[in-house]
Amino acid sequence: MKVLIIIPAYNEEKRIGNTLKEYSSYFENLRSTKFDYEILVVINATTDKTEEIVKGFKKKFKRINYLNFKEAGKGFAVKQGFIYGIKKNFDLIGFVDADMATSPAAFYDLIKNINDYDGIIASRYVKNAKVFPKPTLQRIIVSRVFNFLVRVLFLMPYKDTQCGAKLFKKEIVKVFVKNAGLTNWAFDVDLLYIAKKNNYIIKENPTIWRDKEGSRLNLKKASLQMFFAVVQLKILNSKAKIFYKILKPIGGFIYNKLK
Repeated sequence: MKVLIIIPAYNEEKRIGNTLKEYSSYFENLRSTKFDYEILVVINATTDKTEEIVKGFKKKFKRINYLNFKEAGKGFAVKQGFIYGIKKNFDLIGFVDADMATSPAAFYDLIKNINDYDGIIASRYVKNAKVFPKPTLQRIIVSRVFNFLVRVLFLMPYKDTQCGAKLFKKEIVKVFVKNAGLTNWAFDVDLLYIAKKNNYIIKENPTIWRDKEGSRLNLKKASLQMFFAVVQLKILNSKAKIFYKILKPIGGFIYNKLK
Protein backbone atom coordinates (compact mmCIF):
# COMPACT_ATOMS: atom_id res chain seq x y z
CA MET A 1 0.00 0.00 0.00
CA LYS A 2 1.30 3.45 -0.99
CA VAL A 3 0.26 6.51 1.02
CA LEU A 4 0.73 10.15 0.01
CA ILE A 5 0.59 12.78 2.77
CA ILE A 6 0.06 16.26 1.33
CA ILE A 7 1.10 19.26 3.45
CA PRO A 8 -0.06 22.61 2.02
CA ALA A 9 2.36 25.33 3.09
CA TYR A 10 1.91 29.10 2.91
CA ASN A 11 4.70 31.06 4.67
CA GLU A 12 5.42 28.23 7.09
CA GLU A 13 9.14 28.79 7.66
CA LYS A 14 8.70 28.74 11.45
CA ARG A 15 6.74 25.49 11.62
CA ILE A 16 7.35 23.32 8.56
CA GLY A 17 10.75 22.06 9.70
CA ASN A 18 9.48 20.52 12.92
CA THR A 19 6.47 19.04 11.13
CA LEU A 20 8.64 17.37 8.46
CA LYS A 21 11.02 16.05 11.09
CA GLU A 22 8.26 14.56 13.25
CA TYR A 23 6.24 13.10 10.36
CA SER A 24 9.29 11.68 8.59
CA SER A 25 10.72 10.08 11.72
CA TYR A 26 7.38 8.58 12.71
CA PHE A 27 6.44 7.13 9.33
CA GLU A 28 9.96 5.95 8.54
CA ASN A 29 9.74 3.69 11.60
CA LEU A 30 6.50 2.20 10.24
CA ARG A 31 7.44 1.96 6.58
CA SER A 32 9.30 -1.35 6.46
CA THR A 33 6.50 -3.39 7.99
CA LYS A 34 3.32 -1.44 7.29
CA PHE A 35 3.33 0.50 4.02
CA ASP A 36 5.22 2.78 1.70
CA TYR A 37 4.72 6.54 1.93
CA GLU A 38 5.71 9.94 0.61
CA ILE A 39 5.34 13.39 2.14
CA LEU A 40 4.54 16.07 -0.43
CA VAL A 41 4.80 19.71 0.63
CA VAL A 42 2.80 21.94 -1.71
CA ILE A 43 4.15 25.46 -1.28
CA ASN A 44 1.79 28.17 -2.45
CA ALA A 45 2.41 31.93 -2.84
CA THR A 46 5.12 31.81 -0.18
CA THR A 47 7.29 34.89 0.39
CA ASP A 48 9.44 33.53 3.22
CA LYS A 49 12.07 30.75 3.43
CA THR A 50 9.65 27.79 3.41
CA GLU A 51 11.12 26.35 0.20
CA GLU A 52 14.70 26.55 1.48
CA ILE A 53 13.75 24.72 4.66
CA VAL A 54 11.86 22.02 2.77
CA LYS A 55 14.84 21.54 0.44
CA GLY A 56 17.07 21.00 3.47
CA PHE A 57 14.80 18.33 4.91
CA LYS A 58 14.43 16.68 1.51
CA LYS A 59 18.18 16.00 1.62
CA LYS A 60 17.82 14.34 5.04
CA PHE A 61 14.64 12.38 4.33
CA LYS A 62 14.40 10.89 0.84
CA ARG A 63 10.61 10.43 1.04
CA ILE A 64 9.98 14.16 1.21
CA ASN A 65 9.13 15.91 -2.04
CA TYR A 66 7.68 19.31 -2.83
CA LEU A 67 5.93 21.45 -5.42
CA ASN A 68 6.02 25.24 -5.51
CA PHE A 69 3.28 27.44 -7.01
CA LYS A 70 2.78 31.18 -7.23
CA GLU A 71 -0.97 30.76 -6.84
CA ALA A 72 -2.30 30.90 -3.29
CA GLY A 73 -4.89 28.93 -1.36
CA LYS A 74 -4.99 25.76 0.70
CA GLY A 75 -7.63 24.26 -1.56
CA PHE A 76 -5.52 24.98 -4.64
CA ALA A 77 -2.47 23.41 -2.98
CA VAL A 78 -4.35 20.28 -1.92
CA LYS A 79 -5.84 19.85 -5.39
CA GLN A 80 -2.37 20.04 -6.94
CA GLY A 81 -1.26 17.39 -4.46
CA PHE A 82 -4.22 15.24 -5.47
CA ILE A 83 -3.20 15.50 -9.13
CA TYR A 84 0.35 14.48 -8.22
CA GLY A 85 -0.91 11.54 -6.16
CA ILE A 86 -3.05 10.22 -9.00
CA LYS A 87 -0.18 10.45 -11.49
CA LYS A 88 2.12 8.60 -9.09
CA ASN A 89 -0.55 5.94 -8.47
CA PHE A 90 -0.81 6.20 -4.68
CA ASP A 91 -3.47 4.00 -3.06
CA LEU A 92 -4.34 6.46 -0.29
CA ILE A 93 -4.03 10.23 -0.66
CA GLY A 94 -4.56 12.58 2.26
CA PHE A 95 -3.67 16.01 3.54
CA VAL A 96 -2.75 17.55 6.87
CA ASP A 97 -2.03 21.10 8.08
CA ALA A 98 1.58 22.21 8.42
CA ASP A 99 1.26 23.31 12.04
CA MET A 100 1.38 19.86 13.73
CA ALA A 101 -2.06 20.35 15.28
CA THR A 102 -2.56 16.81 14.01
CA SER A 103 0.34 14.65 15.15
CA PRO A 104 1.74 11.89 12.92
CA ALA A 105 0.22 9.33 15.29
CA ALA A 106 -3.20 10.97 14.86
CA PHE A 107 -2.81 10.91 11.08
CA TYR A 108 -1.74 7.27 11.19
CA ASP A 109 -4.98 6.60 13.06
CA LEU A 110 -6.80 7.63 9.88
CA ILE A 111 -4.75 5.15 7.85
CA LYS A 112 -5.49 2.35 10.30
CA ASN A 113 -9.22 3.02 10.36
CA ILE A 114 -10.09 3.74 6.73
CA ASN A 115 -10.73 0.02 6.11
CA ASP A 116 -13.58 -0.37 3.60
CA TYR A 117 -14.60 3.30 3.68
CA ASP A 118 -13.91 5.52 0.67
CA GLY A 119 -12.45 8.19 2.91
CA ILE A 120 -11.94 9.15 6.52
CA ILE A 121 -11.81 12.59 8.15
CA ALA A 122 -10.42 13.65 11.51
CA SER A 123 -13.03 15.19 13.79
CA ARG A 124 -12.70 17.31 16.92
CA TYR A 125 -16.38 17.18 17.79
CA VAL A 126 -17.33 13.50 17.97
CA LYS A 127 -17.20 11.20 20.96
CA ASN A 128 -13.68 10.33 22.19
CA ALA A 129 -12.05 13.26 20.38
CA LYS A 130 -9.62 15.38 22.41
CA VAL A 131 -8.75 19.04 21.85
CA PHE A 132 -5.91 20.82 23.67
CA PRO A 133 -6.12 23.44 25.03
CA LYS A 134 -9.83 23.81 25.46
CA PRO A 135 -11.11 26.18 22.72
CA THR A 136 -12.43 29.61 23.61
CA LEU A 137 -16.16 30.20 23.73
CA GLN A 138 -15.91 32.45 20.67
CA ARG A 139 -14.18 29.75 18.62
CA ILE A 140 -16.73 27.15 19.73
CA ILE A 141 -19.63 29.39 18.70
CA VAL A 142 -18.11 30.16 15.29
CA SER A 143 -17.35 26.51 14.54
CA ARG A 144 -20.78 25.30 15.67
CA VAL A 145 -22.65 27.97 13.70
CA PHE A 146 -20.61 27.16 10.60
CA ASN A 147 -21.25 23.43 11.05
CA PHE A 148 -24.99 24.04 11.52
CA LEU A 149 -25.04 26.06 8.30
CA VAL A 150 -23.24 23.29 6.41
CA ARG A 151 -25.55 20.59 7.74
CA VAL A 152 -28.69 22.58 6.85
CA LEU A 153 -27.54 23.62 3.38
CA PHE A 154 -25.97 20.33 2.29
CA LEU A 155 -27.72 17.76 4.49
CA MET A 156 -24.46 16.13 5.53
CA PRO A 157 -24.04 14.41 8.91
CA TYR A 158 -20.48 15.47 9.73
CA LYS A 159 -19.84 17.36 12.95
CA ASP A 160 -16.47 18.70 11.81
CA THR A 161 -15.83 19.38 8.14
CA GLN A 162 -12.92 21.76 8.75
CA CYS A 163 -10.40 19.73 10.76
CA GLY A 164 -7.19 19.79 8.73
CA ALA A 165 -6.58 16.05 8.36
CA LYS A 166 -8.35 13.92 5.78
CA LEU A 167 -7.54 10.73 3.87
CA PHE A 168 -9.15 9.22 0.76
CA LYS A 169 -8.78 6.29 -1.56
CA LYS A 170 -7.43 6.91 -5.04
CA GLU A 171 -10.71 6.45 -6.91
CA ILE A 172 -12.57 9.12 -4.96
CA VAL A 173 -9.63 11.53 -5.34
CA LYS A 174 -9.99 11.21 -9.11
CA VAL A 175 -13.60 12.35 -8.74
CA PHE A 176 -12.52 15.26 -6.54
CA VAL A 177 -9.98 16.50 -9.09
CA LYS A 178 -12.57 16.32 -11.86
CA ASN A 179 -15.33 18.13 -9.95
CA ALA A 180 -13.88 20.31 -7.17
CA GLY A 181 -14.05 23.99 -8.02
CA LEU A 182 -13.62 26.08 -4.88
CA THR A 183 -10.29 26.77 -3.19
CA ASN A 184 -11.49 28.96 -0.34
CA TRP A 185 -12.99 28.17 3.09
CA ALA A 186 -15.58 25.88 1.46
CA PHE A 187 -12.99 23.57 -0.11
CA ASP A 188 -13.40 20.82 2.51
CA VAL A 189 -17.19 21.08 2.34
CA ASP A 190 -17.01 20.88 -1.45
CA LEU A 191 -15.02 17.62 -1.25
CA LEU A 192 -17.44 16.03 1.19
CA TYR A 193 -20.46 17.16 -0.80
CA ILE A 194 -18.97 15.70 -3.99
CA ALA A 195 -18.49 12.45 -2.08
CA LYS A 196 -22.11 12.51 -0.97
CA LYS A 197 -23.45 13.18 -4.46
CA ASN A 198 -21.43 10.25 -5.79
CA ASN A 199 -22.54 7.89 -2.99
CA TYR A 200 -19.10 7.52 -1.45
CA ILE A 201 -18.98 6.63 2.24
CA ILE A 202 -16.81 8.83 4.46
CA LYS A 203 -16.06 7.96 8.08
CA GLU A 204 -15.75 10.67 10.72
CA ASN A 205 -13.00 9.64 13.10
CA PRO A 206 -12.27 11.08 16.57
CA THR A 207 -8.89 12.75 16.69
CA ILE A 208 -6.42 14.31 19.09
CA TRP A 209 -5.92 17.91 18.06
CA ARG A 210 -3.56 20.42 19.65
CA ASP A 211 -3.96 24.12 18.90
CA LYS A 212 -0.62 25.61 17.87
CA GLU A 213 0.93 29.03 18.24
CA GLY A 214 1.62 31.03 15.12
CA SER A 215 -1.82 30.84 13.57
CA ARG A 216 -2.68 33.81 11.35
CA LEU A 217 -6.41 33.25 11.72
CA ASN A 218 -8.52 36.32 12.39
CA LEU A 219 -11.62 34.70 13.83
CA LYS A 220 -13.96 37.61 13.13
CA LYS A 221 -12.97 37.93 9.50
CA ALA A 222 -12.73 34.16 9.05
CA SER A 223 -16.29 33.60 10.27
CA LEU A 224 -17.62 36.00 7.61
CA GLN A 225 -15.43 34.46 4.92
CA MET A 226 -16.69 31.01 5.90
CA PHE A 227 -20.29 32.18 5.65
CA PHE A 228 -19.87 33.65 2.16
CA ALA A 229 -17.90 30.59 1.03
CA VAL A 230 -20.60 28.05 1.91
CA VAL A 231 -23.34 30.26 0.46
CA GLN A 232 -21.32 30.46 -2.76
CA LEU A 233 -20.97 26.67 -2.80
CA LYS A 234 -24.69 26.22 -2.27
CA ILE A 235 -25.47 28.53 -5.18
CA LEU A 236 -23.10 26.57 -7.41
CA ASN A 237 -24.94 23.37 -6.50
CA SER A 238 -28.46 24.68 -7.06
CA LYS A 239 -30.69 25.96 -9.84
CA ALA A 240 -29.55 29.46 -8.88
CA LYS A 241 -26.12 28.74 -10.36
CA ILE A 242 -27.27 30.46 -13.57
CA PHE A 243 -26.98 33.72 -11.62
CA TYR A 244 -23.49 32.91 -10.35
CA LYS A 245 -21.65 34.85 -13.08
CA ILE A 246 -23.72 37.91 -12.23
CA LEU A 247 -23.22 37.58 -8.48
CA LYS A 248 -19.56 36.53 -8.57
CA PRO A 249 -18.07 40.05 -8.94
CA ILE A 250 -20.14 41.28 -6.00
CA GLY A 251 -19.25 38.29 -3.86
CA GLY A 252 -15.59 38.58 -4.87
CA PHE A 253 -15.50 42.24 -3.86
CA ILE A 254 -17.01 41.49 -0.44
CA TYR A 255 -14.76 38.45 0.08
CA ASN A 256 -11.59 40.39 -0.77
CA LYS A 257 -12.61 43.19 1.63
CA LEU A 258 -12.73 40.60 4.39
CA LYS A 259 -9.19 39.41 3.83
